[in-house]
Amino acid sequence: MKIGEASRASGVSARSLRYYEDEGLIVPGRLDNGFRDYCRSTVDRVLVVRSLLESGLPVRLIRELMPGPTGESGGGAGGGAGMGTGADAVCAEFLREVRSYRDRLAARIAVLSDRQAALDAYLREAGSTTGR
Repeated sequence: MKIGEASRASGVSARSLRYYEDEGLIVPGRLDNGFRDYCRSTVDRVLVVRSLLESGLPVRLIRELMPGPTGESGGGAGGGAGMGTGADAVCAEFLREVRSYRDRLAARIAVLSDRQAALDAYLREAGSTTGR
C-alpha cells in the first residue's frame, strides 16, 4: 500500500511515517517508481512504534533495541533471514530495557505523588488557618 493508505490504516500521519523511516524504525519497500510500499507487517510495526513512543520511550531506545523488521536489532535495515537466537536475545534485552524504563518512570511517579500529597496537606493546613 502507498503512504496515504498506510497512514489511514495505522492512524499515523504520512509525515510521521517518513520520520519513522528516517529514524530507522521502519523500512518500507519501494516500488519500481521509487514510491514507498507498505506491507501489513510494516503497518503493524508502525502501531507498535507509535504505542512505544506514546508511552514515553525515547526513539533512541526503540531504534537500538527493538528487533528490526527482519528479526535483527537496530532498525532492521540489514537483510537477516528471520528470528534466530540472536534476535531472541535482542528481544529479551529490549524487554529488559522497557521494564527498566517503566520502573524508573514508576519511581518518578511515586516521588511526584509524595510531593503532591505534601502540597495537598499544606493547602489543607493553610486553608484551615485562614478560615476556609
